Amino acid sequence: MATNATSLANHGQNGTKQEDVVMVMVPFPAQGHLNQLLHLSRLVSSYNLQVHYVGFNAFIRQAKLRIHGWDPVTDTTHPNILFKEIHLPSSYNVRSPCSNMSKVIASTLDLSLTLREPLIAFLNELSTTTSRVVIVYDSLMAFVVQDIVSMPNVEAYCFHAVSAFTTSSIIWEGIENFLHLPTFLGKFARELLKIPQELPSLGSSFTHEFLDFISMQDKHHNICSGNLFDTCKVVEGPYLQILAKLHRLLRRGNQWALGPFNPIKIQKDSKDHCHKCLRWLDKQKPNSVLLVSFGTTSSLSSDQIKELAMGLEKSDQKFIWVVRDALLEEGEKVKIPNGYEETIQERGIIIKDWAPQFEILGHSSTGGFMSHCGWNSCMESITMGVPIASWPMSFDQPRNAVLVTNVLKIGIVVKDWEHRDDLVTSTIVENCVRKLMNSPEGDEMRMRAMELGKKVRESMMDGAVSRMEMDSFIAHGTRD
Repeated sequence: MATNATSLANHGQNGTKQEDVVMVMVPFPAQGHLNQLLHLSRLVSSYNLQVHYVGFNAFIRQAKLRIHGWDPVTDTTHPNILFKEIHLPSSYNVRSPCSNMSKVIASTLDLSLTLREPLIAFLNELSTTTSRVVIVYDSLMAFVVQDIVSMPNVEAYCFHAVSAFTTSSIIWEGIENFLHLPTFLGKFARELLKIPQELPSLGSSFTHEFLDFISMQDKHHNICSGNLFDTCKVVEGPYLQILAKLHRLLRRGNQWALGPFNPIKIQKDSKDHCHKCLRWLDKQKPNSVLLVSFGTTSSLSSDQIKELAMGLEKSDQKFIWVVRDALLEEGEKVKIPNGYEETIQERGIIIKDWAPQFEILGHSSTGGFMSHCGWNSCMESITMGVPIASWPMSFDQPRNAVLVTNVLKIGIVVKDWEHRDDLVTSTIVENCVRKLMNSPEGDEMRMRAMELGKKVRESMMDGAVSRMEMDSFIAHGTRD
C-alpha cells in the first residue's frame, strides 16, 4: 500500500487499515528486551498496522504483567496487537530459580535459539496470506530469523536494545582493533566522534558466553534492511550521526531513532495508579523522594543489601526501595535487616514485588533514581526528567552510566566500574543520596534532567523529530 508522510501524520484517525502489510516483533527473551518491543508494538499499531508479537508463552505473560505506563491486557485502544505464543521446550523449567547469573544468562541464550523453527513456520504461514511481512528482530535474534532469506515478501529490520552511545562506541572499538590504529590516531578519532577515551571494557561487562553469542549473531546481519533504536536525536544526536555513517560503511541499511518507546504521559486512571506507593507519593513534597531499583535480573550480596539499607537510612532522605523477591548472589533470599522497615516507615517504603516504575518516575514527588542503568530505565528516567544515581552491574549498563554521568551530566556515580568488585559502603550511599537529593549540584543535575525530559517529550509530538522518524520508518516499511 502506498503511504505518504501527510497521511501518516494523522495516523489512527483516518480509519484505514493496511492489511496487506503486517509487522512481526521478535524480541530476545529477557525482560528489558521484551519490554522495549512491546512498547514499540503499541506505537506501530497506532498507524493501523497489524502487529504480531512473537515469543514463548511464559515470557509473553511476563512482558504483559511488567510493562510500564499502559496495560496491554485491558487496553482496548490497540486491537491490532496480536500475540503469537510459542510453548517453552519441555526441558526448560521456568520455575527453577538460579542464583548464578552466568548460568541464568547461558540458559537464556540457549533457550532463545530454540525459537528458530517455530518462528520460521509462523512466518511462512503469515507470508502466504500477506503481501509483505515486516520483521523487527532484536539484534540478539539474528540467528533465529536467518531463514527469511528464502522468503521473497519479507523484509527485516534490526532493533538495538541498547543506547546509540554504547552501540557506536563498541563498533568503533572493533574498527580500531581491526585497523590497528596507532594510539595517537585512535585518540584523535575518538575526540572527533565524541567518544570518551576511557570506557569499561567489554570483557569486564559481558560473560565470554555472551560475547560469543553476539559474535554469532553478527554473522547473520546480511538480512538487515535497516536499524532501529529506542532513543532520540535530542538525547544522542552525535552518536546517532556516528552510527549512520558506520552503518553505511558496513552496508547495514538506513537507521531510525524512534524513541522514547515508553509512553510520555501517565495514564492516571489505570489500575497502576492504585498502587500504595503512588498514594504515598501524593503526600510528599515535590522532588523529595528517591526511587531505588536495580531491574529484574540484577542481584546484590547480603552484605551489600545491609550497606545499602544503612546508607539510605543515614541519608535522611525519603525513598522508595524496590526489593524484588529474587535470590541473592549466595543463593539466599533477600533479607532486609530486622526491624528496618519499622525504623524507616516515616521516610521510606520497601516494595518486595512488582512496582510501577514509570509511574513513580513520572510523579512530581520523585526527584532522583538510583539505578543499574539498564537502557529501559535510563530512557524512562530521561523522559520523565529525573536525574540518576548510577550503579551499573553488567552488560551495557557501565557504558550507559558513562553516558548519563559524563556526557549528558544528569547523574552521579554511586558505584565506580573500576571498583566493581568492592563493597559500596553505607557512607558512599549516604553521601551520594544527599548529593543528588539535597545539594546545589544535585539541583543543577535535576534542572538539566528536567530540561532534557521536556525536549524528549516534545520530540514525540506531531511534526517533531521523533514522530517524523517514526513516520519515516512506517512509510518505508509500507511502501509499494
